[in-house]
Amino acid sequence: MSEVTRRGLLGAAGGAAFGLAGGVGLAPAAPAHAATTPAREGARVVPDDPRYADLVLRGNNRRFVGTPDYVTVVDSTEQVVRAVEDAVRSGKRIAVRGGGHCFENFVDDPKVKVILDLSQLSEVTYDARRRAFAIGAGATLDQVYKALYYGWGVTVPGGGCLSVGVGGHFSGGGYGPLSRLFGSVVDHLYAVEVVVVDRAGRARPVVATREPSDPNRDLWWAHTGGGGGNFGVVTRYFMRSSGVSGTDPSRALPKPPAALLSSYVVWDWKTVTKAGFARTLSNFFGWYEKHSAPDSPYASLYSPFLIPTSANDGFLLSTQIDAGIPDAKARLAAFHAAVVEGVEPTPYVGEPVEGPFLASTRARSIQETATPNRAKLKAAYLRKGYSDGQITTLHKHLTNPDYRNPNSLALLVPYGGQVNTVTPSATATAQRDSIMKVVYTASWDNPGEDAENLAWVRSVYREVYADTGGVPVPNSVNDGSYVNYPDVDLADPAWNTSGVPWHALYYKENYPRLQRIKARWDPRNLFRHALSIELPD
Repeated sequence: MSEVTRRGLLGAAGGAAFGLAGGVGLAPAAPAHAATTPAREGARVVPDDPRYADLVLRGNNRRFVGTPDYVTVVDSTEQVVRAVEDAVRSGKRIAVRGGGHCFENFVDDPKVKVILDLSQLSEVTYDARRRAFAIGAGATLDQVYKALYYGWGVTVPGGGCLSVGVGGHFSGGGYGPLSRLFGSVVDHLYAVEVVVVDRAGRARPVVATREPSDPNRDLWWAHTGGGGGNFGVVTRYFMRSSGVSGTDPSRALPKPPAALLSSYVVWDWKTVTKAGFARTLSNFFGWYEKHSAPDSPYASLYSPFLIPTSANDGFLLSTQIDAGIPDAKARLAAFHAAVVEGVEPTPYVGEPVEGPFLASTRARSIQETATPNRAKLKAAYLRKGYSDGQITTLHKHLTNPDYRNPNSLALLVPYGGQVNTVTPSATATAQRDSIMKVVYTASWDNPGEDAENLAWVRSVYREVYADTGGVPVPNSVNDGSYVNYPDVDLADPAWNTSGVPWHALYYKENYPRLQRIKARWDPRNLFRHALSIELPD
């Protein structure tokens, strides 16, 4: 494989792997200084305003483009309160957009008549009274990472797609390259500010903390994995790691590795046999089954495995590890050797490169594209690797000669480690003993190709999980799916024949508690979408 091809695939993998690893967040927020420059009071943008088209096209999936009566651009909690009350009084369905990375039409639903755009609510500061970092819900991960690291030398273990917004990413239990080392983002959530609406239609802001004595604590808990668009409008997150004492901001959140050692392994589809593919995936799954404990010396290893269809040149394993751990280069080499052991011909292994933490993180991420495409994603948690039969099924679909979309893929994302030290009921994020997440995605441009691409991604998912009704029903191998990769098919009996409801796949035993919280904080069910928490009967 030529150097040009390796570089091209590496770039594509960095984009797709890290973009998907971020989860549902929301599109590019304004530059950091914009948070201190107030927008026009609750700027209401109607269809004949030249800004309207740009605002409704901020969604990252062009399968869905909304046509709301207006978009309100807000930059303060007070403006959110007034905008919500206006919508309630007029009886208009409301949705919230932070970054625009929702994969379904939760915001861009034809029934939604008012969109609250939070992109200007993006300031990142230190709240001395709460001893926590206050992060505007319209901020992107790029803004957050730079503000926290440049200002205080700390970070949160969020996703690697820098244009993802924190609004949906955090509330869904976000994760990323440092989660095996530091846990889920919500494991560092101290408090959340939410604009809620009571039964009489009055909107008000509520700050809910994780303090056991807080009468609003259940609202905090709901935002530790309950997903966005369910309980109200999140305006700010307050981040402080559990067990932190003192008032020093530089100790309030984890300190990331000073430097990362990164590399990659590339396979050429023209030389990959069915047996070689099976051996590669068995090696990969087997390694993570052995090395996903929280105390593993490989806790800082992150290696998303991007496997596009054979219409692409090849597939790629992108790797990084804390450069400061003992024998970091040897450990990375040992991991590469374990994955390629017994695979012929031997794939290309890149020479490791060391770089400073934030520069490396930003270089390995994907930037926002001006021309998003159409897409469909389906995901799952894995407690163990795929069986031989599942690997064979995956290979069949990836090499299907009748489906030649090079942009469709399977993505295997390492998980576990410190994430799995938290009990399933301690947060709304119920999946706490998984080793990996898997994502299947089809991506295309032409609306006329919708049927072909939707059929491919749906069929591969259904066949991989054929033994459990076409979906990853929690058992000794599967652990449901990730709410930040929403998939409305899970609520469709045509695609979910398991008899297990969609909410059990996302929330497991935590769902009844989320319903009770919904009844308390959103009794009118104003904040809803195709997979929103339902009011209890």
